[in-house]
Amino acid sequence: MNRLDRGEIDELDPYAFMAVIGKRVIHPGGRAATEQLLRRANLGPEASVLDVGCGVGTTAITVARRFGSTVNAVDISPLMLERARANVYSARVQALVTVADGDILALPFPDHSFDCVIAEAVTMFVDRERAASELVRVCRPGGRVLATEFMWRRPPSDEAREVFLGQVCPGLRFDTVDDWMRIYEDAGVEELAIDEGPFEMMTPRGFLADEGLGRMLAIMGRVGMRWAYMKKMAWLMPRMRRAVPYLGYVVVAGTRPVAADAGT
Repeated sequence: MNRLDRGEIDELDPYAFMAVIGKRVIHPGGRAATEQLLRRANLGPEASVLDVGCGVGTTAITVARRFGSTVNAVDISPLMLERARANVYSARVQALVTVADGDILALPFPDHSFDCVIAEAVTMFVDRERAASELVRVCRPGGRVLATEFMWRRPPSDEAREVFLGQVCPGLRFDTVDDWMRIYEDAGVEELAIDEGPFEMMTPRGFLADEGLGRMLAIMGRVGMRWAYMKKMAWLMPRMRRAVPYLGYVVVAGTRPVAADAGT
């Protein structure tokens, strides 16, 4: 993999930085949210799955290993694609997982292509309505659409709002659970169900739960070996601590209706 210089590291967004230092679970809710999502996915060895905004490929690999499903994993970031391909190769699931460039706002697949469409922490960064419609478009009638999104668990302080939305993730806009339900309902998803919980990805407990002790220690060691990593982490973590008490996630799960496609 390409080694980034100090300037490139300074410019990384938090998600990309976590990928660079070796974190495998990089979305709100962590592994707990992914497990909630997969419990609602109705997957099996015959299922075709699209993982949109696949990041470093962790969920795609889990789906292939656990269910034997075929997975198309797409992301818009060259850095994430590089790491996803390496992780798929290391996991020896190349026969089931294909990694390719793909934009959630214009997915490179025909209508009705997949039995299950997954988007973990992607829709919230872009035009929500357009992105949700794209997820539904490529899902077959009767198939499942599932997404993990950020939300405020309680009204944030002015400081927490400014730190997180102004500094850590500038440009990100939050929605309530009701807002997310409306967005996916308007996109054509039915039988909606939700799970929700706290944001713990960047807390010590969440880090340990998501990565395990061995990988957590390896990541800490990797950070300690480069001044640019330590500098970036020293900037990020105090800001995250101010926002974490207010942050949460919601898993939205539903079905693309069959009736809507009758006669097409």
